[in-house]
Amino acid sequence: MGDGAETWQASPKGRRMRGFEPASGLLKDRIRSAGESRGFAVTRLLTHWPEVVGEDLARLTRPVKVGYAKGAFGATLTLLVRSTDAPMVQMQLPRLRDRVNACYGYAAIGRITLTQTAPMGFAEGQAQFDAAPVAPPPAPAPEILSAARDAGAGVQDEGLRQALEALTRNYLTRKKDK
Repeated sequence: MGDGAETWQASPKGRRMRGFEPASGLLKDRIRSAGESRGFAVTRLLTHWPEVVGEDLARLTRPVKVGYAKGAFGATLTLLVRSTDAPMVQMQLPRLRDRVNACYGYAAIGRITLTQTAPMGFAEGQAQFDAAPVAPPPAPAPEILSAARDAGAGVQDEGLRQALEALTRNYLTRKKDK
């Protein structure tokens, strides 16, 4: 069998390799052909969109197509965006263009256009936009937790004691109007 190096090379007849194959190797050609049909010379732009533009902009946008005009320097990147988020994305286009060009390694994108759509995209399920993650509430201070335990200390019923402790925690952590 040898050192196993022969299992990682495709045969000249185009047959599949033996043993385990990385999933990226199996899908690489299909992803590249799908990307090239939309004008994406670098598929990393499609597959790693949140890493390229950042989580905040990736939640609001989806890359649709890269168009190349004759005689013009730089391509046009078309992004899908909800109409409610379009003004905010419009203000960040220079930053977005710089990040995309950093992915290409040169000034490949000269212009970015926005295509506004409904939250579900052109057809149901094709381009869903993610909601912003909900930040967990900050943990209460130890003195507040201690006061909440003291408030429910004399109560025998477990459910009532937990409700009283939760009420005390909520009351002590609320924002006070001045």
